[in-house]
Order: sequence, then structure tokens, then C-alpha cells
Amino acid sequence: MTDERGEPLAKPRSFAELRAVTQPPEVRSRRNAEHWTAALYLRDLSPYLTWILLRTSISANGVTGLMILTGWSVAAALLIPGIAGPALALVLGQLQMLVDCCDGEVARWRKTSSPAGMFLDAVGHYSTEALIPLALAIRAAGYPVDAPEDFFWTTLGALLALVIVLNKALNDMVRVSRAAFGAPKLTYSESETAPRGGVLAVARRIAKFVPFHRLFHSVELSMVIFAAAIVGLFVGDVVAMRWTLIGLLALGVVTLFGHFVAIMASKRVSA
Repeated sequence: MTDERGEPLAKPRSFAELRAVTQPPEVRSRRNAEHWTAALYLRDLSPYLTWILLRTSISANGVTGLMILTGWSVAAALLIPGIAGPALALVLGQLQMLVDCCDGEVARWRKTSSPAGMFLDAVGHYSTEALIPLALAIRAAGYPVDAPEDFFWTTLGALLALVIVLNKALNDMVRVSRAAFGAPKLTYSESETAPRGGVLAVARRIAKFVPFHRLFHSVELSMVIFAAAIVGLFVGDVVAMRWTLIGLLALGVVTLFGHFVAIMASKRVSA
């Protein structure tokens, strides 16, 4: 929306106006660009927080900075003993995604979208999803870590963090490779992402039915760890966290390998 001089409005006059500018159909309908929590309820809540943010001097990149700090706090919360830490991490994971919705909305309203904003957003998600496995590993080692044998669990946590980061980076590698080759941007349509092999197509359908590959976002990780903490009330927190770490690492390796094969078998990297 603009004023009579054609300038963007400094503040929204109504929530309907705010949604029209910051949540246009091309944003709400983006394939693979919206986390399921955003589609489920966060986009319904985000305009209320965006409304408040637009009445301050904070920039869109400043809001992204808040998102980064909130994401890091998810990992920090996991260091709180007992179920309180995972419960707090679960809430903070949702809050991170809420703020993640708001930074783009602030940028669209003020017309300040930039590559810097996209870069900071990626930093937030990459760093958060690397720190959470490390915090999980510290719990699995029986925090505080004071024995050499505990390093086995922290090493597994570091491996899980590496696997998660590499899996996320594969998508960026595709975009960089296409840009260097001069290929057009991906639309992420079914024809682009579908594998050409029959066996891989079957595997893709199975993955859609059992989407364990989606476990490695900060929201899902916080949910899994919270569920493990509940189990830990009965079997012991350390035991529950160790089996959770082992399971996530095994699924992460399968996901990384499958993601790589799916990319190579699709049109995403074809000339």
C-alpha cells in the first residue's frame, strides 16, 4: 500500500491492509518455501507481531537478528536439566519460526528486501540446526561432561550437526551450480524435482508417506527431543537422549545420501 504521493506507508492502518501487503498469494503459495507450522497457524499470528515491530525503528535485518538469537536459545535451553529444558526449547522453536515469518513481512511492508536479509536468514537456520545436535549430545553425554568416554556422544553430536548442515547445503549447491552455469532459477515444480528412475520414484513416494527427512529442522528437532525427554522421565534422561541421538544420526545419513541421489536423478542439475 502507498500514500497519495506513491510512497510506502510508514505504518499499516489495518490488519487487512497489512496482510494484503506482507502475505500476498505468491508468498503463501510458495512451494517448499513455507514451513508447515507457518501454513498451519504462524501466518495467522505473525501480523500481530509484525504490527508491533512496524511501530518501532527495528529493520527487517534486525528482526532476522532476533530470529537468530531465538534459534540459538533453543539449543541453549536444552542444557537446562530435566524436562524443563526441552519444554522451553519446544516453545522457543515455535517462537523462532514466528519471528522468521515477521522479518519477511517487515521487509515487504517497508520495501527493504535484500540479499543481506536472505543471507542472515540462512545463517540463522544453519547455525541453529547445527547447535541443537551439539546440545543434544551434551545431554546424551550426561552433562556436565567430565570423562573421556563421554566424548563418544559429543562426537556423534558433531557428526549429526555436520550431516544436517551438509544436507541443507545440497540445495544451496544446486542453486550455485545453476547460477554458475547460467541456467534459469528453479521453480521447484514436480517435473523439476521428480527423479527419472522408477526405483527412485517409488522411494520418493515412500518418503512422502513417511517423511523422516523433515526431522532435521529446528522445530522438528525440538519436538523429537521433547518427546525423548518425556520418555526419559521413565527410563532416564541420559538413556533417552542417547538413543535419540543415535536414531537421528542414522536417519540423517540416510536422508543425506537420499537427497544427493534424488538431486542427481532429477532435472535440477541437468544441462
